[in-house]
Amino acid sequence: MVEIDAKTVMALRKKTGAPMMDCKAALTESGGNEEKAIEILRKKGLQAADARGGRDATEGQVFSYVHHNGKVGVLVEIGCETDFVARNEEFQEFGRTACLHVAAMRPAYLSQGDVDAAAIEKERKFLVEQAAEQMAGRPDEVVQKAVDGRMQKFFAEKCMLEQIWVKDEGSKKTVAEVQKELAGKIGENIAIRRFALFELGA
Repeated sequence: MVEIDAKTVMALRKKTGAPMMDCKAALTESGGNEEKAIEILRKKGLQAADARGGRDATEGQVFSYVHHNGKVGVLVEIGCETDFVARNEEFQEFGRTACLHVAAMRPAYLSQGDVDAAAIEKERKFLVEQAAEQMAGRPDEVVQKAVDGRMQKFFAEKCMLEQIWVKDEGSKKTVAEVQKELAGKIGENIAIRRFALFELGA
């Protein structure tokens, strides 16, 4: 069996936009052959989802959730291309679960691009100081690599699209990956546009 390294998986993900685990499975199935792996993903409709990302998602729905104690509420706007898909049961389920995800995981931002530059600078400064103290004497490139890794963890904790989907903790799929898989399955661009979390007294 061919050993598939993370770099190869990342390269395929960058080319196709398909989820990491599906890229790895396709590479394993193809014996490490990238072209064959792309074909495998194409057949599953996973690559197509990435191509749809540029199309306008002008339809959709605003989903809502209020916790049983009435102290936490969530609104999530999710776009799609047609009203027909907006009524699709899988789309509806995705929207309902997205609300539960926000209530449970408390993301501060939708994506990395939404994170305030000052917040990024502040976090990186803190991590640089922390790494310098914890890794004293180590080469600069090693320290820098550690800081970069911790920054990615910061984004994965704070940004909704990079968080692990609340219903898929076992598979470790991110919200973005689940969204992309649904787009591939349904055949339309689907995009979480924004969300709001309301907490009594907060």
